[in-house]
Amino acid sequence: MIRKNDIVTVISGEERGKTGKVLSVDTTSGRILVEGVNFIWKHLRRSQQHPHGARIQKEASLHASNVKIVCQSCNKPTRAISKKLEDGDKARICKKCRQAVAPEV
Repeated sequence: MIRKNDIVTVISGEERGKTGKVLSVDTTSGRILVEGVNFIWKHLRRSQQHPHGARIQKEASLHASNVKIVCQSCNKPTRAISKKLEDGDKARICKKCRQAVAPEV
């Protein structure tokens, strides 16, 4: 249940321990794009904008299973569960501190 604008931390792989904001989520492939994590070099062909070609460094996607949401109240990486509140709304709850993970935007 990772959504755009969540703060996540990487729990496995080469980028382990890095934290960033989720830029986009692809639910069909289960991959997410995190700001400042997992950089790759993109080689561009010559064009009018780049007459000599170019090498651009940009973020590549990570699999959603390799990250955990960082809870805003306890400031720890955690899993989030869905819970129905008394007023009928659904909220994401931290498994560790039982507080709302992130306010809905």
